[in-house]
Amino acid sequence: MATGSPSPAGDDLSGYLRSFEPPSGIPIQADTVTIGDRKVIKYTGEFWTSRQRQGGSIHEISYRACFKPQLPRFFIQLLTRKGDTVYDPFSGRGTTVLEAGLLGRDVITNDTNPLSRIMTEPRFFPPDITTVEKRLLAIPQEGRKADIDLSMFYHPDTEQEIVALREYLLARKNAHRDDMIDRWIAMVATNRLTGHSKGFFSVYTLPPNQAVSPQSQRRINQKRSQVPEYRDTRRIIINKTKSLLRTLADDEKKNLAKAGKKAMLLSGDAQDTPEIADRSVQLTVTSPPFLDIVQYREDNWLRCWLNGLDEKAIGKRITMARTVDEWTAVMGRVFCELFRITSAGGYVAFEVGEVRKRTIRLEEHVVPLGTEAGFVCDCILINQQVFTKTSNIWGVDNNTCGTNTNRIVVFRKS
Repeated sequence: MATGSPSPAGDDLSGYLRSFEPPSGIPIQADTVTIGDRKVIKYTGEFWTSRQRQGGSIHEISYRACFKPQLPRFFIQLLTRKGDTVYDPFSGRGTTVLEAGLLGRDVITNDTNPLSRIMTEPRFFPPDITTVEKRLLAIPQEGRKADIDLSMFYHPDTEQEIVALREYLLARKNAHRDDMIDRWIAMVATNRLTGHSKGFFSVYTLPPNQAVSPQSQRRINQKRSQVPEYRDTRRIIINKTKSLLRTLADDEKKNLAKAGKKAMLLSGDAQDTPEIADRSVQLTVTSPPFLDIVQYREDNWLRCWLNGLDEKAIGKRITMARTVDEWTAVMGRVFCELFRITSAGGYVAFEVGEVRKRTIRLEEHVVPLGTEAGFVCDCILINQQVFTKTSNIWGVDNNTCGTNTNRIVVFRKS
C-alpha cells in the first residue's frame, strides 16, 4: 500500500474487492484466470457508475477515448492519501490528475501531445467569471479570413472572431506574456471549435471530441441542407466557463490551485521521463493509446491550428501501433519506467480495452509486461456499466466493443 496513513483497502486489496458492496447491488464476481504461466484474480462487477457520483463540472472538456472521472477517483481514494503523488503518463484531457488535485493529492502529468497541457493546466486555476468577461472584451473581434479554408464550418463573421482570438493568443504566447486567464480562454475556445449544438462555434458536425475533414464537413452540410450561421464566440466562451465552474466548491478550488502550483506538467515520451525522481509516485492511473483505434492527429487538426501547433509533427510522436507486437514493445518500456518511479508499496492501475471486436483483450498482454518490469499483478478489475451516452452516439449496443466496460490491470510494487 501507499506509504503513510492506511488506505480504505488496508493491506488486503483482494479482500477489499471481494467484500465490496457495488452500487447496483449485484455481487462482485471473482474468478481466477490463467495468463501465460500466471494465475490472476479477475473481479467483475459495477465498482462505480456515472450516477453514483456525477463527475465534477470542471471535467467537462471533450477528448477522444477519455475515461470518466469516477475511474481514477475509485483508485485514488482506495490506494492513496492526501499529499501522495498521482501520475498519468498518457494524460489526454487530464482526468486523472484533475481528479487527484480535487482530492488533495500532488500530481504529475505527461502526454506527448502538447494539446494535453493546453486542456489541463488552466483548470487547476479556475478563474472568476468577471475576469474572463473583462479579458474577452479587451480582445478584438474583427479579424481576417483564416489562412486555411474553414468556410464549411463557420459563418464568415464567426471565422473572423476566431482568427482575431487566435492572433491575440499566439502573440501573447510568443511574447511570453500569456497568463492563466489567456490560457483558460484558449482552452475553452479549443473545445468549442466544433460540435453538434449552438454551444459550439461551428455548424452542426460530429461529436465535439473530434474535427472531421473539410471534405467530410461539406458532405454533412449537403446532407443536412445546412449553412453555417453566426455564433457569438465571446458569449459561447463565457457560457462554457460558467458551466465548467458550476459545481466547483471553494475547497475544491483551493485543492486544485495547491496541486497546480506544485504540478509537474510534461510533454514527452512516457518511456523516458528523467524529470520524475525514482520512487516518487504512489499511484499511476492511465489509459494508453490502443493500437490504431483512435486517430489523434486527424481528430485534432483544427485544435492544433487554433493553438499554432504542427499536427503532422505531433502525429509522428504519438504511439499508433498497428499490431499487438508493436504495441507491447512500446508498453514494455513504459512499464520499466513506471517501475523506476513508483514508490515501494505503490500501485499502477492500467486501463485497457477490448479492441478489434473483442478479438484482442489487451489485459492478457499487459499482465506479463508489468510483471516482467518487476511489478506484482494484484488483479484485473472489470467495471461493467449498465448504460453510457457514448454508446448511443456511436450506435454501439450496451456492453459491446468495450464501450461500457473498463478493464483495469492493477499492479503493485512490493
